[in-house]
Amino acid sequence: MITMIVGEVANFAAYAYAPAILVTPLGALSIIFSAVLAHFILEEKLHIFGVLGCVLCVVGSTSIVLHAPQEKNMESVKEVWNLATEPGFLVYTCIVVVLVVILILRYVPLYGHSHLIVYVGICSLMGSLTVMSVKALAIALKLTFSGMNQFIYFQTWLFTFVVVVCCLLQIDYLNKALDTFNTAVISPIYYVMFTSLTILASMIMFKDWDSQNASQIVTELCGFITILSGTFLLHKTKDMGSSEPIEPPVFTNQNPRTNFEASSSHLS
Repeated sequence: MITMIVGEVANFAAYAYAPAILVTPLGALSIIFSAVLAHFILEEKLHIFGVLGCVLCVVGSTSIVLHAPQEKNMESVKEVWNLATEPGFLVYTCIVVVLVVILILRYVPLYGHSHLIVYVGICSLMGSLTVMSVKALAIALKLTFSGMNQFIYFQTWLFTFVVVVCCLLQIDYLNKALDTFNTAVISPIYYVMFTSLTILASMIMFKDWDSQNASQIVTELCGFITILSGTFLLHKTKDMGSSEPIEPPVFTNQNPRTNFEASSSHLS
């Protein structure tokens, strides 16, 4: 639990120094470390497809790191607020809020227990706003620690409020999703939707790709798709080596009819 808390604090701090388009996809590296540690500590066999999934995640992460945009220097939380109140991001925020309200009020009671996309959609949509608010709050804390107090502005407290509300909603509906559906199915779908929407929100709010050429953008997209492929491969094939091999039936009677019945019983 202590290591998880330290990791989340470090992840929070990363948003103050790097663009969200870089930090969020790198969350796939935790999957790699989990798979490797489970292989050595829990004796869960890491088969060839698991190794390939880890390699794909590493290659994709390296590609994104090498071609990530430079973080913009912010001198005040008001600069982040100005970006958040531009028409493009306001439209995105309104769309997200409307979709979440519709999903919660209309689709959760009807399809929540049969369609995982309902719960995952709520978590992913709210997650994109959470990351933007977390980044704003992280920048405010960084500036405060450097001697420029940002908590004298109401914008900092508003971002803090959004972080708390969005996190609580995410935790609630993610727990409902994990309680209702298979974790092996939820994890990759949630990762893909959450990361994709976060990158979209970051593009709209911080305009991360304005300073990059087409080659850099395409390379980052290819790296992101590579990470997604590795993540899906790891989750879809993680139980391949855990099943016990089926032993063939042993026929001790030479009667063909008896042998046929024994074989049928074994297959059923």
